[in-house]
Amino acid sequence: MPARILIIDDEDDIRFSLRGILEDEGHEVTEAPDGEAGLRTLASDTPDVVFLDIWMPGMDGLTVLEHIHAAAPSLPVIMISGHGTIETAVAAIKKGAHDFIEKPLSLEKVVIAAERALEMRELRRENQALRSSLGAGSKADELIGESAPMRRIREQIARVAPTDAWVLITGENGTGKELAARAVHAGSQRATRPLVAVNCAAIPEELIESELFGHEKGAFTGAESARTGKFEMAHRGTLFLDEIGDMSLKTQAKILRILQEQSFEKVGGTRTIRVDVRVVAATNKNLEEQIAQGTFREDLYYRLRVFPLSLPALRERGDDILRLLDAFMLRLCRDHAFDPLTFTDDAQDVLLRYRWPGNVRELRNFVERMLILHAGESVDVEDLPPECLRDLSPSSDSATGTAAQSATATCGTGVDGILDFKAARNAFETRFLAEQLQECGGNVSRLAERIGLERSHLHRKLKGYGIIAGDQ
Repeated sequence: MPARILIIDDEDDIRFSLRGILEDEGHEVTEAPDGEAGLRTLASDTPDVVFLDIWMPGMDGLTVLEHIHAAAPSLPVIMISGHGTIETAVAAIKKGAHDFIEKPLSLEKVVIAAERALEMRELRRENQALRSSLGAGSKADELIGESAPMRRIREQIARVAPTDAWVLITGENGTGKELAARAVHAGSQRATRPLVAVNCAAIPEELIESELFGHEKGAFTGAESARTGKFEMAHRGTLFLDEIGDMSLKTQAKILRILQEQSFEKVGGTRTIRVDVRVVAATNKNLEEQIAQGTFREDLYYRLRVFPLSLPALRERGDDILRLLDAFMLRLCRDHAFDPLTFTDDAQDVLLRYRWPGNVRELRNFVERMLILHAGESVDVEDLPPECLRDLSPSSDSATGTAAQSATATCGTGVDGILDFKAARNAFETRFLAEQLQECGGNVSRLAERIGLERSHLHRKLKGYGIIAGDQ
């Protein structure tokens, strides 16, 4: 990738020679005739590499190096000297120099030194991105689940990840869209390169271009120094655009151009920067509806939607709820020294029928709340938060509808004269399941599909109520 290189040297012929070699390699070169001028240039725009002469009138190279290292410690500086000694080289390296080359300069020395410095710069960026990624990933939970929807998602990720295809992930809030994006990146050939995440909804519209493309010093009020944008940071890696549906039409147009050309200019800049990025986008919005309303570009939608990935809501994942509950509990108990708790069968039944509008994120928060309140105890229905009892999933519509009719008809007397709530519910469920199983010819799989319960959970209920299925 072409780089921006600053040469600080008081000799015109050295600057001319270096410029020719570096520009032939495709780099953009800026010159400064002395240390003071070099530092002024650095204050307005940070290059990718600096070639710095040690012996200059006024401020010498080692002093300039100290200033550079204090302001930009990760900026690679290659020292040049016509009077090199081991002591001078050691002093330069101790002060933060990346490399040391002697005059007369040869093409081979200059090119190799520049390549090594740029490789070091890329490694530092990758390490920074990796630390950031690991920091976020350590708080995340894997795509846990054995339900059919989750098995399908993992299969799709396994197929698309090794390719360079762009992915559009859709799903409700809390379904794990960022986890899916990280799984795509981790399984790709770019896994050792940065994964750079951008929350498009969290950035003010007037700053999103600066965030994505970077800006030059003085490009707008408050731009006191140049900044590298997310696209450039994600070079040869993956750019994750979260909540893409919240971008303005103006920004969408710029994004589309960049995606098509893989090049852009910084805000306030004139230099074209070329990048190689894989884009993974995510949204909780219905982009087709937004296209119809004129708030999302159709051409951008189809550019991003090379491989669509739709994450299921938690309420559609059956017994994954209990698997996730166990996984969250183990992790929270390990991290915070909680004593584990248990949930009664009745409490588990309520959790399986609750709609979980906040999806996996809400479930994790629920587990933490229960551990704070009931660590080491057994949690029953009456210990659950009110919303779990108030907002039950319509996935078992038949049971819920029949139960409502039964409750209305027997209000005040209970089921079969039973006044205790748990006993009445158990009596109703026993009768309901037995009748439905008979209509399904004793086939548990057919019954599970009919009433919207996971087969393994249904088996436990039938066994608990002493109901014998035809396939048992």
